[in-house]
Amino acid sequence: MTAPEGPDRRAKPESFRARDLSASLTVKDLEKSLVWYRDVVGFTVDKRYEDEGKLRAVALKAGDVRIRIGQDDGARGWDRVKGEGFSLYLTTAQDIDELAHRIEERGGKLASGPADMPWGPRMFRLLDPDGFRLTIASEG
Repeated sequence: MTAPEGPDRRAKPESFRARDLSASLTVKDLEKSLVWYRDVVGFTVDKRYEDEGKLRAVALKAGDVRIRIGQDDGARGWDRVKGEGFSLYLTTAQDIDELAHRIEERGGKLASGPADMPWGPRMFRLLDPDGFRLTIASEG
């Protein structure tokens, strides 16, 4: 199919065009994960979700990035591996070395320290309390 002529040159039917991406992670200990994301990494709390007075999930933000962490109910077992083969890749204009240092000062453990990648960015990796992988990288 050829693209239409004129100002709207999109093929029909149009391909999927998302506007935003947020992640939702199921965690074993919501309070522990909240402390880690907020106090160690530096996310801020955007919204708390409660049911009958009990905290069930928290929406977190860091710039334009949104992550929702929700309490695991244990229905699939408490020993299941989380985050296997999955990584969140976050980019920032901030100083990568300073961010890594700040995370370590707050008790975070880096899976790999800041390093320049052959394809351009400088980045480091860390694991959250449930084993979800985060990569924080410079833009570009």
